[in-house]
Amino acid sequence: GAGSAAVPLWDFQGSTMLTSQYVRLTPDERSREGSIWNRVPCLLKDWELHVHFRIHGAGKKNLHGDGLALWYTQERLTPGPVFGSKDNFHGLAIFLDTYPNDEATERVFPYISAMVNNGSLTYDHSKDGRWTELAGCTADLRNQNHDTFLAIRYSRGRLTVMTDVEDKNEWKNCIDIAGVRLPTGYYFGASAGTGDLSDNHDIISMKLFQLMVDHSPEDENIDWTKVEPSVSLFKSPKDNVDDPTGNFRSGPLTGWKVFLLLLCALLGIIVCAVVGAVVFQKRQERNKRFY
Repeated sequence: GAGSAAVPLWDFQGSTMLTSQYVRLTPDERSREGSIWNRVPCLLKDWELHVHFRIHGAGKKNLHGDGLALWYTQERLTPGPVFGSKDNFHGLAIFLDTYPNDEATERVFPYISAMVNNGSLTYDHSKDGRWTELAGCTADLRNQNHDTFLAIRYSRGRLTVMTDVEDKNEWKNCIDIAGVRLPTGYYFGASAGTGDLSDNHDIISMKLFQLMVDHSPEDENIDWTKVEPSVSLFKSPKDNVDDPTGNFRSGPLTGWKVFLLLLCALLGIIVCAVVGAVVFQKRQERNKRFY
């Protein structure tokens, strides 16, 4: 298709325009958003999605944005504030964020992050989504003169995101998370948004591959269409804090945590003082016997 013509098995909305070479979700203009969604639900338990994309524009340094999102969700064709799509979604989102909204961040942008949502979590743009981020990495994917690719693999509860943005024709690991549960029957899509700053966000191709994987008898008996999106983490994704390496770590110290830390330190000092006093007293007694 071209212009605003229909595309078989795909729906699109917003500022999305079609050309013979790519789908442009947003032009390099302010306050635009667009998306494209597949009409066929994915019934595969194990899959790998390869996305050939391009993010480019006239803006220099940090004068560009906002970014692109890749989706595997229950909802489709629902505009919203999260890179042009719905917040409080059900499923998986991979964000290619090109603009740091949090001025205090130590991250280097563009930044790729992953989020799994059961509809209860809200994406916080002011903090670049780090309270709900599972993991992430920095990737120099904007204004490149060569092809840029991203791969999302989901197999046996493991989510892996890889990039090929350095013109080396090889995948580089970005995200690797175990314990992820995603149902079948959701839809693949891509969306992008611009605000006061802008970029062209182009999808050149999206290719889905089935992975042939053996599952346990327990997995085979599960009705995967009714599984709730979730991640088995040691701590809530809301405890995530800014980490330039993209690794998961514990959250900031709250008042209760500070109190416990000080209490433990005080107890440690008391124990050391008591032990020191006992040792000193025994040495004194030995010296008296010697004399």
